Amino acid sequence: MALQITQIDNSTWIFDEGGVRFFLLTGQTRALLIDSGMQTREADRLAREFTALPLSLINTHADPDHIGSNRRFSRFYLSPAECSNYYNSQGRSGVTDPVREGDTLDLGGRLIRVYEIPGHTPGSIALLDEANRRIFTGDPVQDGRIFMFGIQREMHAYVQSVRRLMALAAAGAFDLIYPSHGSCPLSPAILAPLAEAAETILAGRANGTPAQVFGKPIVAYDMGVATFLCDKPKGENHETSV
Repeated sequence: MALQITQIDNSTWIFDEGGVRFFLLTGQTRALLIDSGMQTREADRLAREFTALPLSLINTHADPDHIGSNRRFSRFYLSPAECSNYYNSQGRSGVTDPVREGDTLDLGGRLIRVYEIPGHTPGSIALLDEANRRIFTGDPVQDGRIFMFGIQREMHAYVQSVRRLMALAAAGAFDLIYPSHGSCPLSPAILAPLAEAAETILAGRANGTPAQVFGKPIVAYDMGVATFLCDKPKGENHETSV
């Protein structure tokens, strides 16, 4: 599918590859890419079509569909908790500048604040655009398929992270959620159903469907609000592909 570019306002753009999104934000003095695509290999050149400001990259996490153009940057921001995923699981190279809970990136009149939201991966982060009351959440918050299988994923942490975002929304920190997959944007109203769905799965009260993803047997839980793809219970064989 061809890349679709949507301008939200005069300082924010969405790049949609059809299955995953990445974003460009500009301030008065700096520009920031949030993730660098999956099939896209020159996200920096794409950004240059819209801004001449000094450009930085921050990754919400290090799964392969978010780091397609990372090699184009000599340095990029990443949570230290995500380095194992980036360097070991994905076999990538490059220099990371660490970002942690509460850190801010000042684009010049536009402050972007980092929140740690582990669960989908250990170092997943959300990025709050404070002035515009938007939050960019990567993969954990969406109405599509949420990958929660494999050693990187942990459902207890996921629930805690979503409930943390619920508290931020209740405090009025943001009005809209911009996820990397599924519908975009989303209302904060999706957060409570996501947390409840994950808790139902954890409690063993959800009905799952045997499936395979990338040749790996998993269980798909269609919870209405989203579908959670989880590790299969031990001792069970699953054949259906999704």
